[in-house]
Amino acid sequence: MAGRRAAPKSGPMLRVTWVRSTIGHKAAARGTIRALGLHRLNQSVEIADTAANRGMLRRVAFLVTVQEGTGQTPRTEPEAQHEAS
Repeated sequence: MAGRRAAPKSGPMLRVTWVRSTIGHKAAARGTIRALGLHRLNQSVEIADTAANRGMLRRVAFLVTVQEGTGQTPRTEPEAQHEAS
C-alpha cells in the first residue's frame, strides 16, 4: 500500500477551513473535501499553493474558506494604535 506524499514545507501555503456540510451535495464534492485532507466540519489544514490544489479548491469553493499565507495568526491590535498611545 502506498503512503501519502507529504506536502512541501517550503513555498507558499494555503489555510483551508471546511465550513459547510457536504450532505445533499454530489459525491465528487465529498471526495474533493477528503482529497484536501479535511475530515471534520470546521477543521483547518495547510496545503501547498499549487495549481492542482487551486483547482480542487475551485470545485468546492462553496464549502470551504481559504486564507493565503503560512497560517500565521493575524494581530489583534493594529500597529497604528500602539504608535498613537
